[in-house]
Amino acid sequence: MGSFFAGIKAGTLSGIVYVGGMAVFNVVLLYADKPAFMNWLNNNFSLACASAAGNSTSGVETCFQLMLSVTVPLYAFIAFFIVLIYAGLFGMFYDSLPAKAPTWKGETFGAIIGVNLIFFGFAGFYFDSTSATATSAFVVVWTIFFGYVLGRLYKRYTRVIEISSQDEELLRVFIDGRDCTGKARTFATTSTHKLRAEVADDASFKEWEATGGLTLEDNRSFETSMEVNGDGALKGKVGAKY
Repeated sequence: MGSFFAGIKAGTLSGIVYVGGMAVFNVVLLYADKPAFMNWLNNNFSLACASAAGNSTSGVETCFQLMLSVTVPLYAFIAFFIVLIYAGLFGMFYDSLPAKAPTWKGETFGAIIGVNLIFFGFAGFYFDSTSATATSAFVVVWTIFFGYVLGRLYKRYTRVIEISSQDEELLRVFIDGRDCTGKARTFATTSTHKLRAEVADDASFKEWEATGGLTLEDNRSFETSMEVNGDGALKGKVGAKY
């Protein structure tokens, strides 16, 4: 359990930097290694380039310009939405990731995102050994940076709540329909959630004890709402049934 929307929020800002940096790198690479790229285009797409230009003389140059003005921005646009999807999943499953530190959790998903961008061909251009080496090195370093930023931003947009029960056998704490008893969970800042206590037949609910940045609508009701504005702790209290 985590915050899908906090993941999207963190992914939007970090994704713009990540994908934008890739786009700039690809443009610089194509200009820096233009002769090799033009040769690759001529060997693999000469007919398509000639058709696009209307004549074989300027065909490859036309393809080169199209790569810069159309292909690179299109790849960046698609890559950004791939990042957003995975960032949302990152937020949703944040608490389930094995790593403890936010930065390591971010690095884990950053690596997954980077591998997917390379697999689907949106990370960069590989048209000769030089471009392959340069692109691979850049993607690795840039993805590590992206993972770090993703993890830090997610932590910034969320708060950690320690959830407990006075007696876990008699009372279970459910938040938004999920059993969170005895766990630490992250929630988006200023978010509101449904809180419910599931009490055993031979027990009676007493009250909620909320500390830190938690605000409850009614701490005496077994079913109420909870607003998260900061790190805190929530405890459900239970007693013998009268």
